[in-house]
Amino acid sequence: MLLKLLRTFALLVMVSGIIYFFLPDHMKEKLFDTPERVKGVVHPVGTEIATYKKVSAYQNGTVVTRSHGKHYADDGYYYGQKWQCVEYIKRFYHDAKNHDMPSVWGNARDFFDPAVHHGQLNPNRGLVQFRNGGNTPPKPDDLLVFRDGSLGHVAIITKVNSDSIEVIQQNVLGSPTSSHQLKKQNGNYTVGTKKQPTGWLRLP
Repeated sequence: MLLKLLRTFALLVMVSGIIYFFLPDHMKEKLFDTPERVKGVVHPVGTEIATYKKVSAYQNGTVVTRSHGKHYADDGYYYGQKWQCVEYIKRFYHDAKNHDMPSVWGNARDFFDPAVHHGQLNPNRGLVQFRNGGNTPPKPDDLLVFRDGSLGHVAIITKVNSDSIEVIQQNVLGSPTSSHQLKKQNGNYTVGTKKQPTGWLRLP
C-alpha cells in the first residue's frame, strides 16, 4: 500500500514538473513570482527595492531573461528593457551623472570591450575602462561588468571599503545590493573571489 502511494506521489510530481516546464513565463510568474519575497518583504515586479543617488532600482522577477517593456527618459534617451540590469546602469549614468552612452545597445557583457586597453576610453560607452587585477582601484559610481555566460551582468559601485566594495543592481533576485571582496597586492586591485568581474568603467 505504501509503495503504491509513493509511486502515485512520484508520478504527480513528475507530471507537475512537465506542466510547469511548458508554461509560458508570464504564467510562471503568476504562480511563483509575483509578488516576490525578497529579504522577508513582498515585492511585486516594478517595486522600488533600492536606491542610490536618487536613482531607484526596481524588482524584475525570478525569470531573469524576462523584461517588462522598453523604458525611455523624458528626453528620449533609451534606458533599456525594464527592469534588466543594463537598464539600471544606463539610467544611473543618465540621471545621476548626466552622461548618455554613445551606443545604447548590447547585453551586459558587451559594456566591457576586451579590445580596449586598460585605462583607455571605451568609445561605445564614453567611459574609461579598467581591468580587474590592474593598478587602478575601483571607485564609487563606477560601472562594474561581469562577462560570465552569454549575457553577463552589470552593477554600479556605491562604496569602496578597505577590503570590499558594495554595489547596487537590478535583476538579481533577493540582492538589489551586494558586497564583493577587494584585494590589493603589489599595487594591483582585484575584485571578487570565484566569480570575478572583468573590470570597471568610469567617466573621463
